[in-house]
Amino acid sequence: MSELQDRFRAASATAEAVFWREPLTPAATFRELADFAEEHDVAWDRYGERGAVAQLEAEVAELLGKPAAVMFPSGVMAQQATLRAWCDRAGSRRVALPDLSHLLHHEQDGPRRVMGLELEPLTSGRETPTAAALARVPGRLGAAMVELPLRDAGCLLPPWEDLVELSAAARERGVALHADGARIWESVPHWGRTLAEAADLVDSMYVSLYKGLGATSGALVVCPEDLAGELRSWRQRMGGTIFSMTAAAVGGLKGLREHLDRFAGYRDWAIALAAELNGRGIRTFPEQPHIPTFLAYAPGEADEVNERLVAHVEAHGVVPSGMWQPADVPGWVVTELTCYDAAVDRDPADVAEQVAAVVA
Repeated sequence: MSELQDRFRAASATAEAVFWREPLTPAATFRELADFAEEHDVAWDRYGERGAVAQLEAEVAELLGKPAAVMFPSGVMAQQATLRAWCDRAGSRRVALPDLSHLLHHEQDGPRRVMGLELEPLTSGRETPTAAALARVPGRLGAAMVELPLRDAGCLLPPWEDLVELSAAARERGVALHADGARIWESVPHWGRTLAEAADLVDSMYVSLYKGLGATSGALVVCPEDLAGELRSWRQRMGGTIFSMTAAAVGGLKGLREHLDRFAGYRDWAIALAAELNGRGIRTFPEQPHIPTFLAYAPGEADEVNERLVAHVEAHGVVPSGMWQPADVPGWVVTELTCYDAAVDRDPADVAEQVAAVVA
């Protein structure tokens, strides 16, 4: 870690955050979970059965309109297990997915080395999936995967009509369609659709408990009942059937009640902020955000911008953004902004002024 990163982390620990959510100490987090568990009479799970885990699985399956849901300790494990299960059924280890997918860029080659999957590009760069894109992938496929939204492309979502056509094409071809829906909670307001309508277009979907919902960890896969049995077997094989997942499950139950109805408002605020940023020479992608998370680009050199950012945090006790990275275009920098509780009580124009002051 660089000296600037060390300074940023040290200053941020006691500063007021603008984006994401105000961090809680472990003790405060555990107190909130305990209060919720007591108020709602939550029981322990054991090895992923009964109690809070069973309650959460039932609630999420109902929300997304699927017959079953299976909880995993992590999304990485959840998705690799799901794709392997679909591939075993199809007799092919080939999976078509975006070339910006989390599986390709953030999992240490695990899908190939652990699960033996052969990953084929479905889309390239900031391209959203279509039926035509699936048709361009030749040969027999074990599964196809979409990422909703495509996080490394600025949380980009495809048009609803494209998703409907892709779903129909996958079913006609006999290919299981799986969705990385880690941020599906935030995505459905963009389409004006329900969670169940989105999940109906795919055969299985992974959802995150800590991205958006604010739990400490955990993930679920919603799917048909027979696939759920296979996923529980894979979870055990991969070491994910741990003694208890109650703490993470309670966080998920709490997050559903506290945040599920707020994501449309978060998105509206993000759209207002993006307009203010663009008016100050800071480019956003998408120009109008699809969900409360998006990319911001500005002219500058990363070290210089981050020096001003750290100085701002140290002087004012406010964190106006995360650290900035070099963008693909030389002479520009980029950061990701997530507009949750810490942001939406503020005036978007005031926040844009703070960000502009750092990068100017």
